[in-house]
Amino acid sequence: MTKVCIIKVVSVTMRNNDLNTLQNEGLEHSMIPGLDGLRALAILTVLGSHTKNYDFGWMGVQFFFVLSGFLITGILLRMKESLPVQRYFKAFYGRRFLRIFPLYYFYLFLLGLAAWQTDLIPFKFIQREIESNVQPQLPFAFLYVYNFLHATTGYQHTPFLSHLWSLSVEEQFYIIWPLILFFTPKEKIKTVFLTAIALGPILRWATFLVYQSHAFPSLLTSPYLAVYVLPFSHIDAFALGAFVSQFSLPKPRIQLTVLAVAIPVLGFATQYVSYGSIRPDTLGYEFTLSGSYKFIWGYSLLNYFFALIVHAVHRTGMWTRFLELPVMQYLGRISYGMYVYHYAVIWFMIQAQNKNREALDLSINYGTARTYFLALALTTLVASLSFRFLEKPVNDLKDRFFPLKA
Repeated sequence: MTKVCIIKVVSVTMRNNDLNTLQNEGLEHSMIPGLDGLRALAILTVLGSHTKNYDFGWMGVQFFFVLSGFLITGILLRMKESLPVQRYFKAFYGRRFLRIFPLYYFYLFLLGLAAWQTDLIPFKFIQREIESNVQPQLPFAFLYVYNFLHATTGYQHTPFLSHLWSLSVEEQFYIIWPLILFFTPKEKIKTVFLTAIALGPILRWATFLVYQSHAFPSLLTSPYLAVYVLPFSHIDAFALGAFVSQFSLPKPRIQLTVLAVAIPVLGFATQYVSYGSIRPDTLGYEFTLSGSYKFIWGYSLLNYFFALIVHAVHRTGMWTRFLELPVMQYLGRISYGMYVYHYAVIWFMIQAQNKNREALDLSINYGTARTYFLALALTTLVASLSFRFLEKPVNDLKDRFFPLKA
């Protein structure tokens, strides 16, 4: 009898310790089996797009949005239950600040330094890119409104900044979502999620109409690209992630099997109707989804599919053996740094190759597997150094300055 009591006490103590650890970690990605691996899949997909090996890599950004909605909603709702209002906002925004800002602003600081002292840059092609495209757009990235600039005629593509539109969208989500969840009663949470999911296609349609009217000369002439980069368009991605963090979906494995076939079939069919041909490297969903009104329903369908994947991994343990492989965990852990640095790394590789092709031809060109794996290796190296010496030391301060334990 005494042994049974001791075992029960130890068991309860261990569960309480696990709970305290979970609270102190804020449900960081390492606490949820498979989540690091999913982030790794997302960044590997994006990398393939920017090396021009396939076109469907843009979907990796949508996957990141769904994952963010899933992770942040779980954190916020647990904080809401255990912390008073002042601690709730202070802890969340403080922890996000330490997780996101150091790397982001370090990267922008390097670009700002390069823009200030362009003459010291040894490569002329980098000088020209910094002076003509980076320097005038840098303030918008600094203020996390680069996605709004991206939707105007003032936008200029540059591999140093163009991918940061999605980080602006994420940060805008982090500002608004904690407020919505805090002031929403528990019994209304599901209604809020479903409303946000329904608003996604409606807001995309409204954005499209505004841009298609050409009523404002400063707006982009391509309504499809504007829909892609503006935050209103992705509310359903975050909301679907939020939904599966709290509620179950019926038979996720069966749904995944059906949709894995139905989504590309539908995509290729509508692509053929719109253009008279199909592009296998798009999986039927070309960048910006310009055909067959896919910019309305295509995002929703893909977001739901990604939410199903997250749900199945989290609730049923699907693919966790693969997703928990050390290499997948590690790539997922440094995926934020990989995303920030990768586009500049790819561009530099290609430009350096082109400038020195006569002296040294390594066949580093867009659309080759060699380029993909070299970019992966270099990006991983840069992101690893950043994580080791910048991100992790700052991130480790979260529990010291913004603890979640009640």
